[in-house]
Amino acid sequence: MESFGDIFGQVMQAMLANKLRTFLTMFGIAWGVGSLLVLVGLGEGFRSGQRKNLADVGNDVIMMWGGLIPAVPNQHTAQRPYKLTPADEAAIGKLPEVRAVTATLERTDMYEVSQWSNTSSRVMGVEPNYPVVRFLPVIAGRFLNEGDLVNRRRVAVLGQKTVQLLFSGRPFLGRSITINGTDFTVIGETGTVGHGDNNGENQRVMIPLSTMQEWFAMKGENIPLDALTSIQYQPTIHGDSTEAKTAAHQVIGRNHGFDPTNQDAFDEWDTIHTSQLVDKIFDAMDVFLGGVGVVTLGLGAVGIINIMLVSVTERTREIGLRKALGATKRSILTQFFLEGLLLTTVSGGIGIGISAAFMGLLQLLLTDKMPGFDPPRLVWWSAALAMGSLAICGVVAGVYPASQAAALEPVEALRRE
Repeated sequence: MESFGDIFGQVMQAMLANKLRTFLTMFGIAWGVGSLLVLVGLGEGFRSGQRKNLADVGNDVIMMWGGLIPAVPNQHTAQRPYKLTPADEAAIGKLPEVRAVTATLERTDMYEVSQWSNTSSRVMGVEPNYPVVRFLPVIAGRFLNEGDLVNRRRVAVLGQKTVQLLFSGRPFLGRSITINGTDFTVIGETGTVGHGDNNGENQRVMIPLSTMQEWFAMKGENIPLDALTSIQYQPTIHGDSTEAKTAAHQVIGRNHGFDPTNQDAFDEWDTIHTSQLVDKIFDAMDVFLGGVGVVTLGLGAVGIINIMLVSVTERTREIGLRKALGATKRSILTQFFLEGLLLTTVSGGIGIGISAAFMGLLQLLLTDKMPGFDPPRLVWWSAALAMGSLAICGVVAGVYPASQAAALEPVEALRRE
C-alpha cells in the first residue's frame, strides 16, 4: 500500500512534468481570485468613503432650510418664500420625536482681518450645542457656551484653515480679528473636518447665534429680523427619521401657513435616508462587481476542470499499470484529489497575496487623497468564497474523471489510448 508521501511525490512529479500547463492553470486561477478580491474591495472602498463623508456631517442629522410654498401642490408657479425662525426651532425642540436641535445663521459675504492677514471665510452664527448635533472637534481653546449666547459676546471659534490664513502659525487664542469691521476675540480652533483638499468646512468662523443676529442679520425684502439659515435636528429613534420628519413638517406647516404634507414646500437633507440609500447602492455594486469577479473566477475554474480531464485521460494507461501493480482505487483517487486541491489552494493563495499587497499599496498611496473614496481593501468573506469555490471545483475536477478511470479493470485501462 502506498504511503501518503509516495502519493504526494507522484502528484509533484506529474505537475512538474507539465510545467507550462501547470503554470498557465495556476496563473488563470490566481488572476481570477485577484480580480474578484480587487473588484469587491473597490466597492467596499466606495462604501467606506461615503460613510466617512456622512460621519463628518454628524450622526442622524436632518437639515432643514427655508423654502418655497407652491400655490398649488406639484406646481412651481406663484411660489411664496418663507424663512425659518427661532420660534420654529423652539417648537421642534419640544417634540418628543426629536432628541436634539440646533440652528444656524450663515453668510458668505463677510471679510475677516487679523493683525497679519485677511481672508473671506464663511461666517456662522451657531448655538453651544452645535457640536452635539454636528461632528465638530475642538482642538484648541474652547467652543461657545451659554454665557456667550445670552450676553451676545463678540467671540469667535475659527476653523483650522482660517487660523492658517489669518495667523500663519502665530499664536491666535485671545487675539482679536475684525469681521466686517467689528472686533471679535478668538477663543478656539476646530479640527479638520472632511478629507483631502475639501476645505469648505475648515475655512469658517463661528460666533454666537445671538451676536450674528444682532450684527450680521440676514438681508432682503420680507425677511424677518431673526431669520435663520437652517435648523438641524436628530430624531429620538436612532437610524429612523420618519416620525421626526413628519412631526417637524407639521410644526413648520402650522407656523408658516401651508399644508405640511406638501413635500415641495420643504428644502431639507436627511442624512439617515442618504446613508440608507448609499448602502443600497453599494450593496448592488458589490453584487455587480462580485458577479464580474465570479465570472472571471469561473474561467479559472473551467481551466482547472479542463486540465484535470486532459490529465486523467492522458494517464489512463498509467492508472491501469498502477492497478496491475497493486495500487488501490483509494490511492489513485487520493493522488488526483491532492493534485486538484494543490493547484487551487496554492494558486488561490498566490492570488490573495498579490491582491492584498496591491490593495495595501493603494491604501498607502491614496488614503485621504480622494474625497468620498477610500482605496480598495481586502474583504475576507470574498477571499473565503473564492478559495472555497475553487477548492470544490478542483476536487470535483480531479476526483470525478479519476474515479471513472480507477473503476476500469487494469487490462481495459491498459488498452486505452
